[in-house]
Amino acid sequence: MRKRYILFSGFTLFSLFFGAGNLIFPPSIGMESGNFFIPAIAGFILTSVFLPFLAIISGALSNDGLLSMAQRVNPVFGLIFASVVYLSIGPFYAIPRAASVAYELGYSQVLNVEGQLPLLIFSVIFFGITYLLSVNPTKIIDYVGQFLTPALLIVLAILVVKAFLTYTYADALPAEKFQSSPFLTGFFEGYFTMDAIAALAFGIVIINGLKSKGATNKKELMRGTILTGLIAAIGLAAVYISLSWIGRVMPHEDPIANGAEILVLASQQLFGFGGSVLFGIIVTLACLTTCVGLINACGTFFHEVFPKISYKGYALLFIVIGMLITNLGLNQILSVAAPLLTFIYPIAIVLIVLTLFQHFFGGSKKMYIYAIAVATVFAFYSALSSFNIQIDQLNSILSVLPLYENGLAWTLPALLAAAIGYTMDRKETVNQ
Repeated sequence: MRKRYILFSGFTLFSLFFGAGNLIFPPSIGMESGNFFIPAIAGFILTSVFLPFLAIISGALSNDGLLSMAQRVNPVFGLIFASVVYLSIGPFYAIPRAASVAYELGYSQVLNVEGQLPLLIFSVIFFGITYLLSVNPTKIIDYVGQFLTPALLIVLAILVVKAFLTYTYADALPAEKFQSSPFLTGFFEGYFTMDAIAALAFGIVIINGLKSKGATNKKELMRGTILTGLIAAIGLAAVYISLSWIGRVMPHEDPIANGAEILVLASQQLFGFGGSVLFGIIVTLACLTTCVGLINACGTFFHEVFPKISYKGYALLFIVIGMLITNLGLNQILSVAAPLLTFIYPIAIVLIVLTLFQHFFGGSKKMYIYAIAVATVFAFYSALSSFNIQIDQLNSILSVLPLYENGLAWTLPALLAAAIGYTMDRKETVNQ
């Protein structure tokens, strides 16, 4: 397998991760973390870069990627969890988020419009084009995607260099949520990129690509996967750190609602209207190709699992759902995402860790069942807590667990459950 193809695979994986929606979170981290910028961005990188890298490796250790990993717990659980993951990186969150970013950074600022009606008009046009491209994939999409990501990175690099030469670093008080635990706050903010969840779905794409290019054995496949993942991880880390730094140093007087507004203001301050228009056009195209790719991925998965509905039927369904949610507005989309991601991430993290553990120490059915069951219970209660549904007596009991105040109370119980399940399986094996 040629080194050139591994490099190309790394760029491809980076492109899969780097949906335009990921532009909006790092600037917010930089602006809100203030003088705690370094620990905050370190925590953010852990969940938005390092964890996805581990997820890619864990996918290489499984025959069929996410579905195979999750079915080690139970076939029904595997199907349900894989479906939830695809829906979350598709029509219920990632797709409307990307469309909303396209509206905020492109359509809205280029035409200087705002309000519900312009958003509705934009979403009809945007998703109409998305549907046509999704059900009639052509070489045009590959061509645009091939040149679009480099163009976006070049524009971002120019923006960062100009910001470095223009803006002046000054002390800044952190927002309240970053004052007590900036590292862990950054860790949770990394959830919203959804990179780790997306890695569970994207992993099989990279694995199949490496196999088609000559990876004939497990060792060669793992080597190619690790190198591919490293290339993508380095690219993501560089982009995230750069964007967060812009948010940290950009001067502003009025309150800013989200990272999209930060980038709009920064591009206007640094390049004027013409520069911000160019930036908006490129981001809009990036959002479009991202949505086409996600529609294809989700439609293909559900058509393979539930073939009674055609791929075009799924594509149309997901287009309609995505368009409806887009019209809620970017801030509303970001706010309702918290319960969903709070539920998915503990399960995904445990699944990734167990898959890596199994590779070195051997498999265990009970290890998966016990650990995932515990993680699911904690994740479900955390999701309910996002809606202010809590039980005081249960909170008192859970408060004795390590990292409870930081939202990571599930870690020790899940670890203990995995150890118990693994030990029980090993004893049964010895006694047979």
